Amino acid sequence: MDDCAVFTYTEEDFVKDFSSPSKSRFDIALRSGWTEKMKAGLFRYHLGDLDTRILPGPCGFIAQLNILRGVERRKPQEIVSIRQNFDPNQFHFNKINPKELLFELQKVISESDQNGRNKKCKIIINVSPLEFGHCLLVPEPDRCYPQILTPMAVQIGIETVLLSADPGFRVGFNSLGGFASVNHLHLHGYYLDHQMRLESSPAELIHPQNNLFRLVDFPTGFLFYTQGPDLTLTVNAVCKLTDIMVDKNIAHNLFITRGCPPNKAGDPSSARNGVRVVVWPRLSCFGAKEESAFNVALCELAGHLPFKNRKDYETVTEEEVKEIIRKYLLPEEEFSELQKHIMKQF
Repeated sequence: MDDCAVFTYTEEDFVKDFSSPSKSRFDIALRSGWTEKMKAGLFRYHLGDLDTRILPGPCGFIAQLNILRGVERRKPQEIVSIRQNFDPNQFHFNKINPKELLFELQKVISESDQNGRNKKCKIIINVSPLEFGHCLLVPEPDRCYPQILTPMAVQIGIETVLLSADPGFRVGFNSLGGFASVNHLHLHGYYLDHQMRLESSPAELIHPQNNLFRLVDFPTGFLFYTQGPDLTLTVNAVCKLTDIMVDKNIAHNLFITRGCPPNKAGDPSSARNGVRVVVWPRLSCFGAKEESAFNVALCELAGHLPFKNRKDYETVTEEEVKEIIRKYLLPEEEFSELQKHIMKQF
């Protein structure tokens, strides 16, 4: 990858509350750079304002029509295992057009921070965007890590959410077998200007030492919550959880968003100053036929549904969405067994 602008930050740049609406340095760099790349024609299609509707029902699913992503996006790689090795012959992010680079993210490290020490992350545009600002966070791309979460990747994911003054900035991760399309370590980041049910949904504390919760609402997943600035406990606990899933060959999706503390759950008006990290174990999809309406990956499990065709977008109901998502979730019994195993390992 060619040299590009470097965005440096410290924990002092983390946005602690949203009482005065403004854009942070991070938002300005990302939004302005992304808009310039769109004007320069570097994306596979022009992304305007997307048709959006909130499906009636308690889940509050956010449906969006994005036909061009379904048509124009890069063909996903063939994935056969959650622990598949990196293949230099396949597409990876060291092969992109250098103009797709937005900037390099670099933290000015404190003595206590081990996960981020002397590490860099490239921020590149996603040329088939889901929403405004859709970018890829690629930690140390030259090291050619496969698509398995590392402490550095989780920390960067949480920290970029903390760097944004916009509660609509989200970050997510798809494992191999969980609809990751490229086997080169990366996370997705994008803006979604709608409040999500996930930000305030109730959760049950299941492991106090690791601050681990289980989501009560559909779809069931594991939840961590942090307000920073010290993220070590949260980062290590998230990675311990995803490592267990990798060891057991269980595909998973992760979503990071601003949200309220679990003890304030169910109150959408509660302050969203902290960060929720949700991990959903799910059934693996290897070479599976894609759904005609939408695939079930990080966005969909979080309640954001990018539709590929207008008919489904206009007619789908909450129950139909839940029926599609259920096909990809672990059966209740398997989820409970996994939870017991995680409790033992923790």
